[in-house]
Amino acid sequence: NADSVATWALPALTELARQGLSMEIIADDQDFTQEWLREGQVLGCITTLKQALRGCKVVALGAMEYVAVASPVFVRERQARGGVRGSGASTSLLSAHNFRDMPFVAFNRKDDMQSEFVAKAFGLKRVTLNQLFVPSSEGQVRAVLAGWGVSVVPRLLAQGLLDQGLLVNIAPAHTLLIQLYWHCWNLESEVLDALALALTRSAAEALVG
Repeated sequence: NADSVATWALPALTELARQGLSMEIIADDQDFTQEWLREGQVLGCITTLKQALRGCKVVALGAMEYVAVASPVFVRERQARGGVRGSGASTSLLSAHNFRDMPFVAFNRKDDMQSEFVAKAFGLKRVTLNQLFVPSSEGQVRAVLAGWGVSVVPRLLAQGLLDQGLLVNIAPAHTLLIQLYWHCWNLESEVLDALALALTRSAAEALVG
């Protein structure tokens, strides 16, 4: 998935790339990557699905933590217009009453991260959002920095910008944990063993749990 590529997965594979391993990384939504494995188009995949396919094995990697962020300018403008209430780290600037008025920056139309975050944060069953689409994890963050709207992004991408005050966590009481799993064909393969070891080691350092 693109968020893993943008954060912890590339460092995991760096040593293998430097050793000359030929790789092609294919990005897709984490809920759909298993289809590439099912169709025999890849040796392994990172997915949210726990159940292994027949002839495959699975390893739990940990969870990516997601937070809802916006730019300080966007927050001030919304406060001035009455779109959000309160200020400060203890106050949620995103609520069950104003999320419909917020533009959300999503990855693409497969991406349900934004609606899942809002639904779980506020105990809602069905959520419809006003969304803009930017098909890049880093691009989503840049769009938020530019004031396009709100986005639910990996804390691994956002934390440095939050620490610098360039982004604001607009729902600090809420996070979304997305559990990831490594699936691969159950073969005797030095390449697959090396991939699995590299990914699990990096995930243990970067992911939650």
